[in-house]
Amino acid sequence: MPISPAMPAQRLERAADLAAPAAPLTSGTGWFARLWAGGFSRVLDRIDAGLDSGAIHATLPDGSNRVLGGRAPGFVAIVHLKDWRALLRLATGGSIGWYQAWEAGEWDSPDPVPLFALFMANAVALGPTARAAGPWKLAARAFHWLHRNSRAGARRNIHAHYDLGNDFYAAWLDPAMVYSSARFGAEHQSLGEAQQAKLASIASRVAGAREVLEIGCGWGALAAHLRDRGAAVTAISLSDEQLAWARSRHGGSIDFRKQDYRDVSGQFDAIVSVEMVEAVGRKYWPDFFDCLARCLKPGGRAALQYISIAEPIFPAYSASADFIQAYVFPGGMLVSEAEFRRLAAERGLEWTDQESFGLDYARTLRTWRENFDAAVTQGRLPAGFDQRFVRLWRYYLMYCEGGFLSGGINVSQVTLIRR
Repeated sequence: MPISPAMPAQRLERAADLAAPAAPLTSGTGWFARLWAGGFSRVLDRIDAGLDSGAIHATLPDGSNRVLGGRAPGFVAIVHLKDWRALLRLATGGSIGWYQAWEAGEWDSPDPVPLFALFMANAVALGPTARAAGPWKLAARAFHWLHRNSRAGARRNIHAHYDLGNDFYAAWLDPAMVYSSARFGAEHQSLGEAQQAKLASIASRVAGAREVLEIGCGWGALAAHLRDRGAAVTAISLSDEQLAWARSRHGGSIDFRKQDYRDVSGQFDAIVSVEMVEAVGRKYWPDFFDCLARCLKPGGRAALQYISIAEPIFPAYSASADFIQAYVFPGGMLVSEAEFRRLAAERGLEWTDQESFGLDYARTLRTWRENFDAAVTQGRLPAGFDQRFVRLWRYYLMYCEGGFLSGGINVSQVTLIRR
């Protein structure tokens, strides 16, 4: 792949910041694998028993083949298990260990997306089989706590992910630089058209609002969309690179601020926030809803787009840290919709007009991955992102696509009204 080895020192440091904190979570597999050799068949048996739907067609390290599951229709995955240590990593480190096994070349698949969808679709039945266990679970919990989104922590976490460089994101996002699920209305609709449809769907929820606050404005596309419809927009972010892009592209008619949502004062007719709450962290969810209640005028509306995880999965998910939290979005957590509804109600915010469109996110992620792969193949990826980072990013996009295909992860829009 034609990726230049040269990279500005600052950008190289940013790329390293994303994955380096997860290094202590690496499972040691050498001596332990030898001691644990008899446990590999037990792991396969547990996976087999936990697949209520779908199947895995596995080629094992000794050259034999085995079908896991296959008792009911569902996702079908092909896996080449090249080293038994991959199962040890899965059994001890969960999704973090499974990624580390993939990075180490211990397993492969012609298409990992169905495998990720299969694991998520059967997450309840699989139980702890594919989750971190023992000291690895404790280490993952400690890791997640150390990356909680305090004011200082939020700045570090946002920097690690969003300040990889505007030219990096421009290589595979749509022209408006929208980094959230699109709303596809037709089979042949382009990503750019579908993203504009998503912006319009959010704007329609706060139609007529004269003063609007956007929490987590990204590169400014939604703020510009609302401004063009007559609103006075205040847009906040903690990303220096995103704010620089937004200010240069969208002029001085929008009040772009580097500001934490907890520090916003004043009241607005409406608040919009698209896929920002996943970066808040469970500990700070009450603070986020306090901000909505404090900053909305009576009768004001808040339009949110958020990513949720199925309620039966949430307790186990929230008790540890997964691959995404360790390598991609430090400090983040997917939403428990039940908790969000409760937090909103406690603050006098009425939950109305909810829509979900998870399969649109799967299509968005697939399109991003196609764009990313094309940028790598054509040499359009900015200089300095090495092969390890490219593989990490591709894995991340496939992992998320599988989650949304499964239905265990969903994306929704909702309008909250301050009564």
